[in-house]
Amino acid sequence: MAQNTVEKTPVTILGLGAMGTALARTWLTAGHPLTVWNRTPARTGAFATEGASVADTAAAAVAANTLVVVCLLDDASVDEALAGADLAGRDLVNLTTSTPAQARARAQWARERGARYLDGGIMAVPPMIGVPEAGGYVFYSGSRALFERYRETLAVPVGTAYVGEDAGFAALHDVALLSAMYGMFAGAAHAFALIRKEDVDPAALAPLLSDWLVAMAPAVHQTAEQLRSGDYTKGVVSNLAMQVAGTPTFLSTAEQQGVSPELLTPYFELMRRRLAEGDGEEDLTGVIDLLVRRPAAAVGLPRAVSEAK
Repeated sequence: MAQNTVEKTPVTILGLGAMGTALARTWLTAGHPLTVWNRTPARTGAFATEGASVADTAAAAVAANTLVVVCLLDDASVDEALAGADLAGRDLVNLTTSTPAQARARAQWARERGARYLDGGIMAVPPMIGVPEAGGYVFYSGSRALFERYRETLAVPVGTAYVGEDAGFAALHDVALLSAMYGMFAGAAHAFALIRKEDVDPAALAPLLSDWLVAMAPAVHQTAEQLRSGDYTKGVVSNLAMQVAGTPTFLSTAEQQGVSPELLTPYFELMRRRLAEGDGEEDLTGVIDLLVRRPAAAVGLPRAVSEAK
């Protein structure tokens, strides 16, 4: 399907929550013929006045266009919405938050119904949609041919990043990045808790904390290289033994400040376990193997460590 300035790809979108509404409005503003459906019809009114077609049922919305974008609450909502729809010949792009396993199952489900499938993981919040400089994007996985066919259309509301033919990879990348985000939020929460009872302005700590996190962020590249090579001692600045030796200071400070250590102790425990099983000259990368619990030999660890596991 060729894209040009005269003919824009028609789009059907199922789901007009905050994200679905932002996506739909951006496509409509860009001149794409748009059909919308929402479980609560009241949310479709504004789109009707702006020139979109409003479908009474999800099945009718699916029938309206080849490209069908789904942005619903959860995987169960997708089942419910599409239960009566004829998907044969449709190109289904599912932006509903799901697990990798759910995405893979949904891809198979779509194929069995004659549809082509792309899964998506949205790395943006609604205010970032339609604002290129905001830096948001969507991970896509599944059929590369389908992604290439609609690349320009999918990029209208927000950037795109294709991560593989495996339909579960978009969800996997989405959850991986968001998991790191929550870990960062946990660390920031602990930092603010430490100063909560002191005469320290949180607004003064905030830029220091932000700059420090930015400075530490490049460490993920070293972690990735160590995982690829299997050599967890490569490029180490502060080794595992030294960092474990320093953990009592953090726990004592928390106790003295009347702050629960519960956000720190799980990670510190992993560090101690890794030190007991591995090499004190390593970086912190070895804790990843404790989380994954796969055979250590698969990542190039010493045989003695592998056998200990």
